[in-house]
Amino acid sequence: MDEFQAEEDTAFDTEEVGRIIKEAVEGAIGGHAYQHSRVPQWSASTVEQCLSQLAKLRKPFKYIVTCIIMQKNGAGLQTASTCFWDNATDGSCTVRWENKSMYCIISVFGLAI
Repeated sequence: MDEFQAEEDTAFDTEEVGRIIKEAVEGAIGGHAYQHSRVPQWSASTVEQCLSQLAKLRKPFKYIVTCIIMQKNGAGLQTASTCFWDNATDGSCTVRWENKSMYCIISVFGLAI
């Protein structure tokens, strides 16, 4: 039982991280319409909220959080990432959130310490 608990504490939980990301985006952006002047504030608030909630999990990870906010105007966007890590403990979670006027793409990378 203790071995299972230890594995659970040191594994990256994609579902839990996804929930944290969604709550952070809803809290920072919510139902607002896209405003170019507010994008820096929204992106900073979103990544700070994600990082704060991830730290409260008290898991042995270093986290990297990225945020892209883009107005819906027909332009294309392609992103990619790759990592060389321990698949048993490390992980990532990306959430695409959108409303009528913008996209927000948040990625969290968790690296076990």
